[in-house]
Amino acid sequence: MPSGPSPQSSGTPQPGWFAARRGRRRLLFGVLAGALVGLLLVPVSVLGSVLWVRQSAREHVFSVADVPAAPVALVLGAQVYPDGTPSPFLAARLGLAKELLDAGKVRAILVSGDHGSWAYDEPGAMSRWLVRQGVPARLVVQDHAGFDTYDSCSRARRVFGVERTIVVTQSFHIERAVTVCRRVGLDAVGVGDDSVRRFERAWRWGGFREHFAAVKAVYDVFSGRDPVFLGPPEPGIRDALTS
Repeated sequence: MPSGPSPQSSGTPQPGWFAARRGRRRLLFGVLAGALVGLLLVPVSVLGSVLWVRQSAREHVFSVADVPAAPVALVLGAQVYPDGTPSPFLAARLGLAKELLDAGKVRAILVSGDHGSWAYDEPGAMSRWLVRQGVPARLVVQDHAGFDTYDSCSRARRVFGVERTIVVTQSFHIERAVTVCRRVGLDAVGVGDDSVRRFERAWRWGGFREHFAAVKAVYDVFSGRDPVFLGPPEPGIRDALTS
């Protein structure tokens, strides 16, 4: 008796085929849903971090004239040119620190920056600039492992024993700097520089970068990580304040 066409030769999909197809659809849907959630989380995390930074720094940012006095100005590092000259952004920060010292708002200056290689020395360049501007060398202390804002703030407290400080940086950065310093245990207020706003492209880039740097600040603060290099306590600030 002749047999009819087999299921495989009839062109009719089998139940396993439908199951596999449904599985592929579920996988694709899961991937797309995960990607969508990821895309939504990025702006949410950035916005939340920025708002947290701004709220935390609220009422702690001042002008030179209005800032409460503190023993130490903490100047955060920035680019130094190959010839050892501070970039305009860094020179502006140093100028503010000198104003604070001249006005009697601080009694010592801690310059904190990147000295990750012998050829690149932010704190050394910062110190030389201040001394050339008439600041006594004994009042300037160098932190050679201030690789980022968190490290500078944490080391100021844990290595140099600073308890109260006026943080000095550009105004687009000052809220994050003050927030991070306060969250690692410093009684910190801040003064921000606006004088280099004339470098429009660099200024806009700095402001844009802050949105994503705020996310890193949240991670740094709430993880409580150690600085890249912690090191033993250093007496420089104590010596400067008692000299």
